[in-house]
Amino acid sequence: MGLFDKLRAELIDIIEWVDDSRHTIAWRFPRYHNQIKNGAQLIVRPGQMAVFVHRGELADSFGPGHYELKTDNLPILSTMAGWKYGFDSPFKAEVYFVNTRQITDLKWGTPNPIMMRDADFGPIRLRAFGTYTMQAVDPKALLTELIGTDSSFEVDEINELMRAIIASAFADLVGSSNISALDLAANYRELSEQLRLATVERVDDEYGLNVPQLFIVNVSLPEEVEKAMDTRTSMGVIGDLDRFQQFQMGKAMTAAAENPSGGGAAEGMGLGMGFAMANKMAAGMGGTAPAAAAPPPLPAAVWHIAVNGKSEGPFDMNQMTQGAQAGQVNRATLVWSPAIGQWTPAGEVAQLSMIFGPPSPPPPPPPAS
Repeated sequence: MGLFDKLRAELIDIIEWVDDSRHTIAWRFPRYHNQIKNGAQLIVRPGQMAVFVHRGELADSFGPGHYELKTDNLPILSTMAGWKYGFDSPFKAEVYFVNTRQITDLKWGTPNPIMMRDADFGPIRLRAFGTYTMQAVDPKALLTELIGTDSSFEVDEINELMRAIIASAFADLVGSSNISALDLAANYRELSEQLRLATVERVDDEYGLNVPQLFIVNVSLPEEVEKAMDTRTSMGVIGDLDRFQQFQMGKAMTAAAENPSGGGAAEGMGLGMGFAMANKMAAGMGGTAPAAAAPPPLPAAVWHIAVNGKSEGPFDMNQMTQGAQAGQVNRATLVWSPAIGQWTPAGEVAQLSMIFGPPSPPPPPPPAS
């Protein structure tokens, strides 16, 4: 402390703390040699308490108000210092201001997953996080257990300890609640209050702290478990897999008919394989394997014919047969389907040979001359 500060301490004796931060829990008033004059003015603002410490021992404490320090309002300090008839010279004492307001926007979380046994999933791991508020309610306990001789005590110095205490209390609470993981969200409010009370029980008497509010914001399962749950939910939304498969096959057949490039057939095969796998998954999740289902019918053959240089179709086999009987399709008519992949005379396609009947026998050779 410089000369100016020393002179100011001699002339002006007002002890106060103007706190411009929101995360300072306690602050020691700086005095030259800790000297305080008889009749000094002590100003304690709302949300503060002032505690006097004399030679390492806790003495008097003051709540919000304006005080003139004399022997009659410093009974403990007067006794400790041995003053019988008051004092005229400065006395030595340290003055700590403690913030008794709620400190908000504090966060907690589980640093590692918590193992628990769940009724639906068996052994699982849970993570949780939330917010809480903290408040000093016993400045003397706080000074004794946490602050010591620090000139300033910030929230960051105790935040790690508070998070560990809350996480430990949460693990005990969830382990003993017997609430399944799927039902935790419906009990956040009740669990939050129980967790708050368990935390207060651990920090109130020992550290002089209170936790007025504590909230569980989220409890989450491991990512792979959540993905499996999403898959199971999707299967439940689909409902009747057989009807859904028939619907998808119908869409695939329509797409194949409208796409002459042949992609529809491949998509139909992929769709059938995918739903075969889905049926196996559904059987495994249900616990019993159903009877083997017959494979779905193959889509009908799709044909296109060339008429006057233009492509017409698609036609199924019945329509091709009727066209042959009506003379609209003959052996020389160029046809195309995804199976053959190129325009070919109908008479050279094995699948269509039946609609023309046996070929006409060749005429007899001319007689020899």
